[in-house]
Amino acid sequence: MNTTASAPTKNERLLAWVGEVASLTEPDEIHWCDGSAQEYDSLCQALVDAGTFERLSDAKRPNSYLALSDPGDVARVEDRTFICSQTEDEAGPTNNWRDPAEMRETLNELFAGSMRGRTMYVVPFSMGPLGSDKSYVGVQLTDSTYVAVSMRIMTRMGQKALEALGSEGEFVPCVHSVGMPLAEGVHDVPWPCNAENKYIVHYPDTREIWSFGSGYGGNALLGKKCFALRIASVMARDEGWMAEHMLILKLTSPDGEVKYVTGAFPSACGKTNLAMLIPTLQGWKVETIGDDIAWMKFGEDGRLYAINPEYGFFGVAPGTGNETNPNAIRTIERNSIFTNCAKTDDGDVWWEGLTKEPPAHLIDWHGNDWTPDSDKPAAHPNARFTAPASQDPAIAPEWEDPKGVPVDAMLFGGRRSTVVPLVTEAFDWEHGVFLGSVMSSEKTAAAAGTVGELRFDPFRDAAVLRLQHGRLLRALAGDGRHSGRATAEDLLRQLVSQGRGRPLPVAGLRRELARARVGVRALRRPRRGHRHADRADPAGSATTASTRAAWTCQTTTWQSCCAVDVDEWKAQLPQFRAYLAQFNRLPDALEVQLQALDERLG
Repeated sequence: MNTTASAPTKNERLLAWVGEVASLTEPDEIHWCDGSAQEYDSLCQALVDAGTFERLSDAKRPNSYLALSDPGDVARVEDRTFICSQTEDEAGPTNNWRDPAEMRETLNELFAGSMRGRTMYVVPFSMGPLGSDKSYVGVQLTDSTYVAVSMRIMTRMGQKALEALGSEGEFVPCVHSVGMPLAEGVHDVPWPCNAENKYIVHYPDTREIWSFGSGYGGNALLGKKCFALRIASVMARDEGWMAEHMLILKLTSPDGEVKYVTGAFPSACGKTNLAMLIPTLQGWKVETIGDDIAWMKFGEDGRLYAINPEYGFFGVAPGTGNETNPNAIRTIERNSIFTNCAKTDDGDVWWEGLTKEPPAHLIDWHGNDWTPDSDKPAAHPNARFTAPASQDPAIAPEWEDPKGVPVDAMLFGGRRSTVVPLVTEAFDWEHGVFLGSVMSSEKTAAAAGTVGELRFDPFRDAAVLRLQHGRLLRALAGDGRHSGRATAEDLLRQLVSQGRGRPLPVAGLRRELARARVGVRALRRPRRGHRHADRADPAGSATTASTRAAWTCQTTTWQSCCAVDVDEWKAQLPQFRAYLAQFNRLPDALEVQLQALDERLG
């Protein structure tokens, strides 16, 4: 097969690589994606014809589609995600490691002929604004039409990305196959996958990504977690920047002062809701820069500047409604793809939390009839919407600024029902690194596993930690003292926002009112010096009754949300030590923080 005859690029490395993968996977055709609207419409129609997409009512949801996945392909599969660094130590104990040579042998066998009977799409894409010094180009080869159209929404995909790459540019190579070749006589299915044989593999030393067997979400849209977090963090380590699982928002005070805040929460814990917040505080304004991933580099002024490398939202649908996130509801009114949601009788989509009362009849995510009397949810708990970020009514004008936005504060949070106060402010930079390193959160439906099970989630990166964690912590602990990095002081106000009890289950901040006031509290702290908290608890600085009135909470509710039970914290201290003991070469500052916590607990 001639892979270069109609190729719209002169990049010899890219052309040679496409040829090598085509020889291995043996697709029937090769399609170079140009990213045009005409191409998108044509591919979506092909998905409708294949039974993968159902076009929704244009009166209800213009130019939008519903897809129902295979029941065995519904979320990220962390147990099948591998970091194939040269040594196991480089991958660290929180990752699944395989010898890269052995893994390549395994994947070569799996990918041999894996695209027979299918089209291989060449998907060039830019993570970050085109032309930014903070952006990087990737190219994904995939036999999934669903992935090709989704990548057009989620990334700056197509000919413009190829032009940014140029004839000599470097790119991150990403290879994906659903793992279901169509041999002669084999009939296709609406959602092809290989549910029992999945591999999501990263080679950090060569900056490659190979994914086999899944067509869903972060397993298949390789620009997302695989590139933007796992591989990008290796690039960031080598080049001196940060790739983090964080939202970015713009917060403007009534007097016009602007601050930019990043926030790290686990998937399905409220990042999108916070990024699209409509404040209840009079005169305050929140605008969206990004809802999931932040790439940050130091500027010439020593401050940390962040961009959103993505171009769209891949949000969790259940729990999203006019009460929790009206901006998201407006964002997905059109030009969107919905996956594993329920379908209404009038051709729209529905999920739990979209309306107060469910419709009398639905077609659930399995394709079966559903009524409110059914004992199973109509939409999968990890049902998703994929929508252009530009449709967000709260999108900030500078969301595509190639320079990025200066970061003023960082929030770290998770889903906790016990032990951790609603809001805790770190005493200083080293204490903030310590709090981030021992964060724990209850599992959600965004990843395969037991929902509600508690796991350590350092810096909201447990699912995507891609370095030896000890090395990461040493780097972070050092940044607070790094001469010439004025941002360190700007970022001292790190908050750990985690909820207690069922009234506050989403990122510890169920109510938008509470979310807004956390951000205001963070940014009204003094800019120079620290330790100005209302009250110092063993766990950190906390607000007290003196500021409770500003949160409009009842006294008993406030006390419950912000209480620190010393015995509960004492019980967790050995768990902290055991968790951190997994990692080699931890910074001395963390041992100092552990000892200080022990002493404060008494």
